[in-house]
Amino acid sequence: MPSALDLQSLAIEVAKEAGALAARRRRDGVQIAATKSALADIVTDADREVEQLVRERLAAARPDDGFLGEEGGVAASASGITWVVDPIDGTVNYAYGIPAYAVSIAAVSGEPDPQKWEALAGAVYNPAVDELFTAAQGEGARLVSSIEGERMLRVAEPSDAGALLATGFGYDPATHAPALERLAGVMPLARDLRRIGAASLDLTGVAAGRIDGYYEKGLWPWDHAAGALIVVEAGGVVAGLGGKRADREMTIAAAPGLFAALLARLED
Repeated sequence: MPSALDLQSLAIEVAKEAGALAARRRRDGVQIAATKSALADIVTDADREVEQLVRERLAAARPDDGFLGEEGGVAASASGITWVVDPIDGTVNYAYGIPAYAVSIAAVSGEPDPQKWEALAGAVYNPAVDELFTAAQGEGARLVSSIEGERMLRVAEPSDAGALLATGFGYDPATHAPALERLAGVMPLARDLRRIGAASLDLTGVAAGRIDGYYEKGLWPWDHAAGALIVVEAGGVVAGLGGKRADREMTIAAAPGLFAALLARLED
């Protein structure tokens, strides 16, 4: 079994190369390739090209590993390691030119199922602002930024003014009314709300203390695989409802005290 630090190094290297490609394609002009679950849920040609690059680089470095990607499905692992990849998280932001999108790469051991896997390493890279968030199991989490420099990450508990919360809404219009009901339930905890549009950046925002807490229904494994590890290594908690791990039903991330309060509101 490779070390978590070795997997982290590979995740960082590939995420930065993939992010550079995504940024170049953004400058070239974005072409919408298809829609997914709803008309508003888009795939760009760049999503597919970036995922292919990631897949090729990982396969060249570690040919026996598995792969679980947003665009390309699952490839079985012969090594016990699977790479979980979102090539461009925040595709709508990317298409509109909003600089809040990221390449998210995680290495996990065990089955490619967030209820069963063990996250070993992760990297989330936003090329639009040159920020890399990364973690390896047991080694803490850090940010490497052309603006902030390099620092270790630590989650923050909210002040007496309340918590700065983040969330997201699904693309299916039928999900919007229930999402607004959940929002009303958690707003008594909040000083304000942010809607960033990329789950990986919401999670890394929690890890960096930029956001106090985050919750969202409907995330896929590649949306949270890397970001969740980064939060945990920054001292936070990531889980779902009813004692389960984060899943399609709910993903909650925060420092321990706020996590308990958010969970209580979302389970109410």
